[in-house]
Amino acid sequence: MEEEALLSIGAFARRARLSHKALRLYDRQGLLPPDHVDPSTGYRYYRESRLGAARLIVRLRGLDMPLAEVGAVLAVPAPEAARLVAAYWDGVERRHAAKRELAAHLHTHLLGDEGNLDMYEIGQREVPEQLVLTEQRHVTPQELPDWIDAALGRLAAVAHANGGFFGHPFVVYHGEVNEDSDGPVEVCVPVDPARAAEFPVASRTEPAHAEAYTRVTKAQVAYPHILSAYDAVYAWAQSEARTTSAAPREIYFADWSETAPTDPACDIAVPLAH
Repeated sequence: MEEEALLSIGAFARRARLSHKALRLYDRQGLLPPDHVDPSTGYRYYRESRLGAARLIVRLRGLDMPLAEVGAVLAVPAPEAARLVAAYWDGVERRHAAKRELAAHLHTHLLGDEGNLDMYEIGQREVPEQLVLTEQRHVTPQELPDWIDAALGRLAAVAHANGGFFGHPFVVYHGEVNEDSDGPVEVCVPVDPARAAEFPVASRTEPAHAEAYTRVTKAQVAYPHILSAYDAVYAWAQSEARTTSAAPREIYFADWSETAPTDPACDIAVPLAH
């Protein structure tokens, strides 16, 4: 290695638009070690060809990408690196959407019922009697998302083996799920009532009813901001002098894996007495 073919840390830093401090940090992290360190002076030298990697680090850090993830991008070929960057930014957008909805939840919470009614559009509809496969459990807020996914998967497999869905899956909250209460929660998958005797799992009949509901996006489903939607439906029922007749529920009508944070994904509903 000839020293003439190398750039000093100062020249390299200027051309890469990085500070000396940043270059030393990236050296310690194993992201951009120097090509040569003078044993006498400790001066660092870099090949000019390393400028592309240095500038990529600058841009990735401009996305607030953590250094560990920057290292993963640098370590793979360009197509895989592009996939990692896209996956990282998708996660950033999901987190930002969730924070935006949390801010909206706090805003409406502080405004009280007036804020809830202004933010959510409340509708009414009639729901026919349904035969549903069910799974019920006491869960904490931390356990809830994974358990719902798993229970839906188990019940969906049974439903698909016996005629498929006869309506949208829904989750009934028979008790509060928060830091002090664990439900219980019931996952329900509507199925063909003509095949009631064929199902190898628990089932029950969900009575016909009227319900008030509001539609929320995928981001708004996250806890605790989903509570604003529940508050809005109950506030509407109170303002209309309507009596609720059964436990509240979440009705999932969208393909969760294909739904963007801002897409409609779920109805928050409360049955009403006629």
